[in-house]
Amino acid sequence: MPNYTFNIHSKRNWLLVALLNLVVVAVLGLLLRWMFVAPVAELNFKYLLHAHSHVALLGWLYSALFIALLVTFLPPELRDKKTYTWQFWLSQGAVLGMLLSFPVQGYAAVSITFSTAHILLSYWFIYRFLEDAKVANVSKSKHRLSFLFVKASLFFLAISSLGPWAMGPIMALGHSGSQLYYNAIYFYLHFQYNGWFTFGVLGLLFWMLEHYQISFNIKYGRLFFRLMFWACLPAYLLSILWIKPDAWVYFMGGTAAFVQVLALGLLVAILWPLRKQVYTLFNGWSRSILLLAALAFILKTVMQFTTAFPYMADLAYKIRHFIIGYLHLVLIGFVSFFILSFFVEQGWLSLKSRISRWGMGMFILAFAGSETLLFLQGTLFWAKAGAMPYYNELLFGVSILLPVGILLFFIPQIKARSIKQKAGMHLQRQV
Repeated sequence: MPNYTFNIHSKRNWLLVALLNLVVVAVLGLLLRWMFVAPVAELNFKYLLHAHSHVALLGWLYSALFIALLVTFLPPELRDKKTYTWQFWLSQGAVLGMLLSFPVQGYAAVSITFSTAHILLSYWFIYRFLEDAKVANVSKSKHRLSFLFVKASLFFLAISSLGPWAMGPIMALGHSGSQLYYNAIYFYLHFQYNGWFTFGVLGLLFWMLEHYQISFNIKYGRLFFRLMFWACLPAYLLSILWIKPDAWVYFMGGTAAFVQVLALGLLVAILWPLRKQVYTLFNGWSRSILLLAALAFILKTVMQFTTAFPYMADLAYKIRHFIIGYLHLVLIGFVSFFILSFFVEQGWLSLKSRISRWGMGMFILAFAGSETLLFLQGTLFWAKAGAMPYYNELLFGVSILLPVGILLFFIPQIKARSIKQKAGMHLQRQV
């Protein structure tokens, strides 16, 4: 089978665009928090929130995984097809359309058109990527286990789109704002962050083990995959416990959450003996970011399990600070931090300059500070202790460092004339 050199030079601009979207997400998030301090009459908070969430999920995370999967799993002659170039830039056009239309009209004709276009583009990507992976014989290569996670991630990406497709009929029948309406949104979110993003990240994690020939227990790895995959489907039920369904729904959702806790234990059993070998792949900052991602994944899994209990499910629904904190824990703390550490480890992004390190430090500090404030305020409400003095001002002040930090990290990436190539990137791999 043919050898090929692993690099990302041809996708340099794509990566910068994806990172720029993260800057935009941080700016929109800061604006949302400012509106709690001094509301802006000309801006609709709900509409702006739609723009923030769509650019985060589709502009940053979708684009980042799109690039990572192409470069890691496909050889140059396949990943450099014009098909993927069209897919990437058309998807960016759709994201730009959503960024401009959602703040103005919310869910309406123009924004729905752009979001629908992005869904259709994701179908095109799934089909083309799997077909090219078949040509490259990836499923029979040394990356067969990691590719199982990738195929599952793409399956969940497709499944998640059923939520948005259901929104049209639900709204047309006059059920906007109903339980059915919100459960369709939660369906989309669940299979995005617990499915597409989580399995995409796990695929990249196992890809590294396979690529750098770090031996691990394949049997445990396959069992971990099966537990995670089959638990993800009924785990959606945890997202609808807010409507207080029948006891069997709590049981099914709780069982799925418990299986994911078992899977977490299995993953720790797989990785703990390899920790020194894995650490050697990451330098300084990227290692710290990876550890934060690992901690966030552990917290995510445990917190999700606690929501299987009626009291905790009701508490999470009533106190939105917990929901917001949890979503940021998953999407920033787990998924984004892992992707950033992976990109730095591979040499695709750099933390070599002092500015980029300062920027990343600010970003991490702001994330930790905002999460602390969110969960602390939620806890105070739970304890009926009232609002924290100057809570909104404190949250806004801490959040200033989010766009500032990621912007400082972004600027040196533009100035760099070439991407740092690590020794591991010069290794040849077979597919």
